[in-house]
Amino acid sequence: MAKGKFYVVWKGIQPGIYTSWAECEAQVKGFPGARFKSFPSKAEAEVAFGSKPGSTTAKSTKSTGYRKKTEAPVSKDKIIWESISVDVGSRGNPGIVEYKGVDTKTGEILFSHGEIHIGTNNMGEFLAIVHGLAYLKERNDSTTPVYSDSRTAIKWVKDRKANSSLERSIKTEEMWMLIDRAEKWLATNQYKNPILKWETKHWGEIKADYGRK
Repeated sequence: MAKGKFYVVWKGIQPGIYTSWAECEAQVKGFPGARFKSFPSKAEAEVAFGSKPGSTTAKSTKSTGYRKKTEAPVSKDKIIWESISVDVGSRGNPGIVEYKGVDTKTGEILFSHGEIHIGTNNMGEFLAIVHGLAYLKERNDSTTPVYSDSRTAIKWVKDRKANSSLERSIKTEEMWMLIDRAEKWLATNQYKNPILKWETKHWGEIKADYGRK
């Protein structure tokens, strides 16, 4: 005899565990942002739903037991060691910012910029990535990747615009001058080097880390 499936509804008209698709469909059809999934056994369904053993329905939508899907590990085999890694050292955010770029494989410092009076971490990362691209272009290297652990800064570089909300003032003048110069470089130069996200959660701190956390 074939075993039936169990359907967990985390978000629907009535969250709970159901024993047929028809019952499940009645809870989720037309429901905005419905969340549901089938499981081969009641035990698995109960664990997924987060309910007590033996309970097949949820008493309240406030405690549905919904858990986000666990992120799959990213193997270190994915790291491209022949690359540049950049990172920011800061005191406050906004605050004093400095950055550097290192050889990912050896940790050798390839370039750096001393303290900038007032800026943000993402602005520093933006400058570091652009500096890395300029460093590689000067060496006619169009293949070596640049790693950063800032998704925001990576997006800014790809957009060729630092979309920071930091106020322009006398205190932030130095940072904004450097940002303007970096944006001008991006506007007048082409590059093919990949800009990659360093997966800190899976690989540990980026090789250019200042160790100030």
